[in-house]
Amino acid sequence: MDLVEITDENWRAVADVAPRDDQRRYVAALAASYLLLSDRERVWTSLGISEGDQIVGHIMWGEEEGIAWIGGMVIDSEYQRRGFGRAAMERMLHRLPHREVRLSVHPDNTAAIALYDELGFKPTNMWDDDEQVYALRR
Repeated sequence: MDLVEITDENWRAVADVAPRDDQRRYVAALAASYLLLSDRERVWTSLGISEGDQIVGHIMWGEEEGIAWIGGMVIDSEYQRRGFGRAAMERMLHRLPHREVRLSVHPDNTAAIALYDELGFKPTNMWDDDEQVYALRR
């Protein structure tokens, strides 16, 4: 599993990444939404998640006041439950030199919360709309 830059060759495959239908209340219906945020807002940097030549997901990160934020991670429905989400988060955390990394997650997204807890993220008292902010302090 690798995190790959978005290129002219892979952007369509990344844009087509789609979660399961029951996950759409937590993440965008297509990773194309996250690519657009990265392109238009210039706050986020999108990366593809690949296994060999196959794009299996999307993850993005940004920085605010010296704190890294991870947002918009989605593993395509065909590739879920194979460890790609965990591997992508571990790789992303390894790439970020920041002393604090944050993300937000909906309180009903128990699978994501379990993963983030295992990676050392702790809930904060902050909220981003209907999602609780979690932080990893290193």
